[in-house]
Amino acid sequence: MKLICYKNCTTCKKVEKTLDDKNIAYDLRDIKDENPTKEELKEWHEKSGLDIKRFFNTSGKIYRELNLKDKLNDMSLEEKYDLLSTDGMLVKRPILFIEDEIYVGPDAKKYVESL
Repeated sequence: MKLICYKNCTTCKKVEKTLDDKNIAYDLRDIKDENPTKEELKEWHEKSGLDIKRFFNTSGKIYRELNLKDKLNDMSLEEKYDLLSTDGMLVKRPILFIEDEIYVGPDAKKYVESL
């Protein structure tokens, strides 16, 4: 199991605590320290089957500053991957990887709570 988080994110903290409380081993990656690459984002998006918009941290400061709510619809998929790969704070978290399954944001929290 692999968990991508941001240490100040409350949802990430809850997921980590739940995994720790249940003694479930996981590898942790801080998204701020190790930003996802374009290639990783493309792979995660394709494996997840989710709309690429689900990978954007819509409540984040950078998202708002760049006015992405109004711009995303006019961007190509490649442009979205490029943008997401510029800063981990643009990426929705936590991201949980379990074998071939990927859970993003609140879905990761729900999955961990169901274990």
